[in-house]
Amino acid sequence: MRLIRISILTFFTLLIFNFANAQTTGGKISGSVLDDAKKPLDGATVTLLIAKDSTVVGTLLANKDGSFLFQNLKENTYTIKASYIGYKNYRSEPVIISRQKAVNLSPIILAAAGKTLNEVAVTAKRSYIQQKIDRTVVNVGSLISNTGANALEVLSKSPGVQVDADGNITFKGKSGVLVMIDDKPTYLSASNLATYLRSLPSSALDQIELMDNPPAKYDAAGNAGVINIKTKKNTIKGFNAVISADYAQGHYSRTDESINLNYRVNKVNLFANLSYNGQRTYRRLEIDRDYLDDNGAKTSSLKDISYFRPSSSNTNIKAGMDYYISPKTTWGVVFTGTISRDHDNSPVYSLSYGPNGGLDSSITTSNSSRNKFDSKGINLNYTHKYDSTGRTLTFDLDYINDLSGSKQLFMNDTFLPDGTSINSRTLRDDLPSTINIYSAKADYSHPLKGKAKFEAGIKSSYVNTDNAANYFNVVNGESSIDYNNTNRFLYKENINAAYVNFNKTVGRFSIQTGLRAENTNGIGHQLGNAQRPDSSFANHYTNLFPTAYLSYNLDTAGHKVLVASYGRRIGRPSYGSLNPFTFFVDEYTYFSGNPFLRPQFTDNYKLAYSFKSLFTIAVTYNYTTDVQNETIHRDGKIFISTTGNIGQQKTWDYSINTNLQPAKWWSVNLYAEVYNNTYQGAFYNGYLHASKYTFSANGNNQFTMSKSWSAELSGFYNTSGTYGQFVSIPTGMLNAAIQKKILNNKGTIKLNMRDVFHSFSPSGTITNIVGATATYHNYLDTQVATLAFTYNLGNLTHTAPKRDTGGAESEQGRAH
Repeated sequence: MRLIRISILTFFTLLIFNFANAQTTGGKISGSVLDDAKKPLDGATVTLLIAKDSTVVGTLLANKDGSFLFQNLKENTYTIKASYIGYKNYRSEPVIISRQKAVNLSPIILAAAGKTLNEVAVTAKRSYIQQKIDRTVVNVGSLISNTGANALEVLSKSPGVQVDADGNITFKGKSGVLVMIDDKPTYLSASNLATYLRSLPSSALDQIELMDNPPAKYDAAGNAGVINIKTKKNTIKGFNAVISADYAQGHYSRTDESINLNYRVNKVNLFANLSYNGQRTYRRLEIDRDYLDDNGAKTSSLKDISYFRPSSSNTNIKAGMDYYISPKTTWGVVFTGTISRDHDNSPVYSLSYGPNGGLDSSITTSNSSRNKFDSKGINLNYTHKYDSTGRTLTFDLDYINDLSGSKQLFMNDTFLPDGTSINSRTLRDDLPSTINIYSAKADYSHPLKGKAKFEAGIKSSYVNTDNAANYFNVVNGESSIDYNNTNRFLYKENINAAYVNFNKTVGRFSIQTGLRAENTNGIGHQLGNAQRPDSSFANHYTNLFPTAYLSYNLDTAGHKVLVASYGRRIGRPSYGSLNPFTFFVDEYTYFSGNPFLRPQFTDNYKLAYSFKSLFTIAVTYNYTTDVQNETIHRDGKIFISTTGNIGQQKTWDYSINTNLQPAKWWSVNLYAEVYNNTYQGAFYNGYLHASKYTFSANGNNQFTMSKSWSAELSGFYNTSGTYGQFVSIPTGMLNAAIQKKILNNKGTIKLNMRDVFHSFSPSGTITNIVGATATYHNYLDTQVATLAFTYNLGNLTHTAPKRDTGGAESEQGRAH
């Protein structure tokens, strides 16, 4: 594998050396597209035509700085057309090009069309999926079926993303993805991240960026890649607002309300997103365990049936201000906050059977829980543009404070088959957690001559976590400390990073290379108690993470593009998984931390081909060492879950994404992939070797029946897959939705039916358990009907691209 990596890097290095000295053939036309305030229009459509007969030579989208470039042009006379939602179309005067001639046009200024949002919305709409050189962009609002959904449900419908019953996220068949909100990590544990994403309504979301091989600018964390969720924000002058409310009915009812506000006057832009949702959901989990002797014969079995009916209330706020000191300099501040409360009374019924299938005993566990999660954060940001070439310096300072806690009461009663009570046990726990995160970063971008750009940056983050687990035995109403299970774990971590990145376009080739260095320092301290001594550990390591991209336009119009990329990433252990203690789940299920966890490292290789915006096909290979994965081992009848390093993982992924329009009123997006996961390595007292091919597909059909009526049919399907010890069974989902514009197109009513056939049921088997086998089945409250209303206030002509704020990018999914 080291030889492969060295060969790939050598290949890219030679290409860069040769291309940097190559001479471009053919003519060029370059320029930029701006609005009437001289702000760049990212994503504006620019079309090159032959002046004589208006034959289209090529079409592209303007870059973030509004720039565009057509190259390798034959001798001819051309014209340029430019368009953007909410602006009048533009057409240039004829431009004469001869070979080797380069023409740099004056900035194209698009005038506002003078239309209101409702007029524009009838004629223009962003496509659901956009493909870029280093990421896939999902436009959340383009799907009607996202109405009334939360961020986790929206993610589950994104290409290559899968979400299990517990809210754990995998991307292209791999766990360990880094989830960010507006380019900032949340620093949350997997469970708290799922809670937060369930509380975040789709009405607050703008885009989702999926990056399986991110550039060096991004933190190296997340061996499966990065998912960046962008929330809504605009900078249109004056006051505007979008108000949304919906009611959903599944097993229980749910409500969501949100408002998106913006006010810009002179040099100040104020914005706020507020949302609240109240919901109650349902889940039934069945786990069947068979216990075996040394010869593989069944000696006994256990069936656990758990019912979860959590009721929750969630409030989210994001508010801030941008102050434009000058046309070149902007200061900004962003406040974020989440208040989440839930309670649940979830009984667990454990039935123990003998070798012949007869009932031996049963345990009824009454589990009453009260949970809270409070998060608050502040970001200070600064942007300075030195000149019109795009030379830019940005600073970000972040502070995040997360407070979470759970109070539970477990009442366990054991009965004989005839109903005679033989044992009772009551256990109470209090599990508070505090996390403080401090982060600072600076990024510098410097365009160079010849369509090149140099970027560099530094970042430092400090994380301090304090997790306590207080357990009490309750006898006759009196509580006494259970020192065997009570513990407190402190963890501190500092990560320092620096990166450089260079990209250049030469002829039909575009090259981007980067190198990131990260230094990690972590110290864990397990406090002792009356029965257990103190313990501690420390980890210090420094690593380099190279990235490289090479794209080649197979034709002069840039319709056919071939892209090759390589990147190296790290997956650090989550904070909670390092806690060397055991936590009680139920009588037969425990969770234990592992202070000896090592970081996992992944090398990602990708080759992709795209044709216009019609389709993209890709082949990806990932090789991971010291794979971190949930493992299950047994102690008697008790199953203990812990995170361990289980060896190596090899993943091959073959994918295709296509956008079709069979008719003017019908557009289709389809994504399909086949991937193979292979795990190999020492595993407890044996050896793990698991391998399986998985087919995954999702798609959506959008139907425009009139200017005011539209509909959608979407869904996904996954075949069986392997994830370490776990093997899933096939599952899928079908969604349907319809939409009607009302009130002069300022209002919208949507009706959405999620999981029409109630077919989504994540289930599977657990393998490689010494002396046992197990299966699990989930029955979820996913069949939900939602009625939603949205109303637009103000004169919104388009939503301007917002600045990506925040610098805390790697610790998101690791807290606790």
